[in-house]
Amino acid sequence: MKNYLLGIYQPDDGVPDNLDEIMRDLAALNDEMRAAGAWVFAAGLHAPSTATVLHAKGDDMLITDGPYVEGKEHIGGFTVIRAADLDEAMEWGRRLAAVVTLPIEVRPIRDE
Repeated sequence: MKNYLLGIYQPDDGVPDNLDEIMRDLAALNDEMRAAGAWVFAAGLHAPSTATVLHAKGDDMLITDGPYVEGKEHIGGFTVIRAADLDEAMEWGRRLAAVVTLPIEVRPIRDE
């Protein structure tokens, strides 16, 4: 089994009107993932404006407030899952995309 990151791309332009419904359905999907032994960890992130970027430049450290990349959407949350292969991870990603109605990036996590 490999671990995969399911990254949720969230637009910066506000919260959907049906957020309560989305969160209820997300909790149910997380429960399904747990029951299947796929769920490892999940979290939502604060707004990109709360980010601090640290960038090493030789002996100096450049510290910048805000997101590293300017854009109209950012990672708003993520789920780490355990899956037998990419196809299984993609199926969980499809189900997550259907629940949150946002783009999901499925990416394998490197083994140590």
